[in-house]
Amino acid sequence: MTVPGGDDGVASSSAPKRRRPEPSPLQRALGLLTRREHSRQELARKLQQRGVEREQAAAAIDKLTEAGWQDDARFAESVVRSRAASGYGPAYIRAELATHGLASEAIASVLDGFDGDWTENARALVCRRHPLALDGDRDARCKAADLLLRRGFSMEQVRAAVTSD
Repeated sequence: MTVPGGDDGVASSSAPKRRRPEPSPLQRALGLLTRREHSRQELARKLQQRGVEREQAAAAIDKLTEAGWQDDARFAESVVRSRAASGYGPAYIRAELATHGLASEAIASVLDGFDGDWTENARALVCRRHPLALDGDRDARCKAADLLLRRGFSMEQVRAAVTSD
């Protein structure tokens, strides 16, 4: 049975839907920071991509930095922990942090403060990806060494990781 003036019993409202007000640059930046850490440069770039003027973005980021929401050092520590856990070495991480606009002194400081063992991380990666390398297989050792070098480990770390105990 159909209701006169309606579509299949669904009443239509003539009231317009309310639109949310456009978020401020500060609200946009805070929304990005609640998802994950961002460097100052990365946050400014994302705000500008969302139509925020450069000066407004800088002012919003300054406020968030003063309030403790944005911190480049905390961002760098987060990246180091995450990448090291994923099997990347210090050279790769240093290059990635540089792309985020961090100063070389800050990068060196956070890498020096890393509490893990790079050689152990490299060995764990070899055990996962090329376990035959630890049994003396020459081809597997070469592949493992190539992998570790691409992942940013130093030659000393590579040698220590692929040699048998």
